[in-house]
Amino acid sequence: MDATTAALYRRRMPDLSNLVLYAAAALLLAVTPGPGLFYVAARTLAGGRAEGIASSLGTGIGGMAHVLAGSLGVSAIVLASAELFAALKLLGAAYLVWLGVRTLRDARQAVLPGPAAAPALGSCRAFREGVLVEALNPKTAAFFLAFVPQFLDPAAGPVAVQFVVLGFVSVALNTLADLGVAMAAGRLRQGAAARPALVRRLRMASGGGMIALGLGLALAKRPAG
Repeated sequence: MDATTAALYRRRMPDLSNLVLYAAAALLLAVTPGPGLFYVAARTLAGGRAEGIASSLGTGIGGMAHVLAGSLGVSAIVLASAELFAALKLLGAAYLVWLGVRTLRDARQAVLPGPAAAPALGSCRAFREGVLVEALNPKTAAFFLAFVPQFLDPAAGPVAVQFVVLGFVSVALNTLADLGVAMAAGRLRQGAAARPALVRRLRMASGGGMIALGLGLALAKRPAG
């Protein structure tokens, strides 16, 4: 490899120290309690570990949808339009509130005479719900558009490709954190399995948490700028 080729290669490779800094910041953000972690915990307490894991993977796919949209500029268009942002925000909020109400309803039915717990929704449905919850959250789009560009280097290659790669790293770390929460919440729920009244309270708390998340999303303001 001659000097010219080596210089060109170095220009097209992201700076290692920059990547380490990005990974450290993304990891810190991933383990910081937020709507994603609380949603996965609520889903696990409501339906069990399998549903929590499925919803974690679903939110990961929903997050990648924002990454791809951001790399193409779609997210910027949505955030620049007050009407589009409000529509997406209210749709996502309504969906979360609906999930919470349904969870509360199922929790009340679970203590009626008969089975100790209502039938599980299933991993496939939990996965689909996780995708929708994250994909309908405009705050996720705002996060990627505000955070990732700080680490892009135009001299290191196409910025759209860099955006996708860095966004994938962030989503992967978030998903790992979500899976950890699902495992922990699953153990909590399993330990309470012999106490139906406690399971009922946990499920009702998870439903209330989803409703609170939905209301919080409805009150989210469009990022300025």
